[in-house]
Amino acid sequence: MASIASNLSRQLADNAEAVCRRYLSKGHKEGRYWLVGDVHNTPGRSLYVRLSASPDGRGAAGKWTDAQNGDHGDLLDIIAAARDCSTMRETLDEARRFLSMPIPPPTEDAPTRRAKAPTGTPAAARRLRAASQPILRSLAATYLAGRHITDLSGCEALGYHPHCWYRASEDDDPDVWPAWPAMIAAVTDLHGTITGVHRTWLTPDGSDKAPVAYPRRAMGHLLGHGVRFGRSGRVMLAGEGIPADLSDAPQGPDPFLCLSIFPKCINNEACRFFKM
Repeated sequence: MASIASNLSRQLADNAEAVCRRYLSKGHKEGRYWLVGDVHNTPGRSLYVRLSASPDGRGAAGKWTDAQNGDHGDLLDIIAAARDCSTMRETLDEARRFLSMPIPPPTEDAPTRRAKAPTGTPAAARRLRAASQPILRSLAATYLAGRHITDLSGCEALGYHPHCWYRASEDDDPDVWPAWPAMIAAVTDLHGTITGVHRTWLTPDGSDKAPVAYPRRAMGHLLGHGVRFGRSGRVMLAGEGIPADLSDAPQGPDPFLCLSIFPKCINNEACRFFKM
């Protein structure tokens, strides 16, 4: 299966611009790149697909990177996200259809295996949050304590991952570590459903953020959602940094809500917000 996928990926890369025009139609070509908002064909410029190999040989055609969250992959990943494929077989068959190749008959005795959730999706975010540990007595708690945040009651949205993968960018040193301890914050909608996560990579002792180019990244569906602390009430706070939100949260019995990503709408018009 791996060799078949690699072969299809190479053929897609040879037709990278045509693939982008089909599956990322809301983007546009700019030089040797195709620019779009994300793998779900949202208008924007944060995701860029290399349409041709770079002259120095460092970048291959068909490879893409999302500058907003650091996700990257090949054109098979783009097809999987665009067509919401749940298995590798579905992804490969869609690629064959695009390339006008024959579709092989299904193998009846082959086990059906669910494909890994495409990177950057809510499903991938929920998987990462589920793999996280409680924040109490973790390096994430050490990191917050260094910022005079020791009361973590109401912080169920926060978790800790001891070995969270970090995708290096062009701004990172060549020998940057591929994984670091990380504080994982669940991004939820108004119904409490996890739509994404916010990751803060930390040093091995938890004293500071990791020495990488982008120590904070978010993944998943973020617009209109946020990281919530405590309970909602008539007076709530909204901010854009988790340590700042927790530091500035009011003391006392009044409930509060802090968001690291300010929502575009809240289903409670009676609430008053103080944006930090």
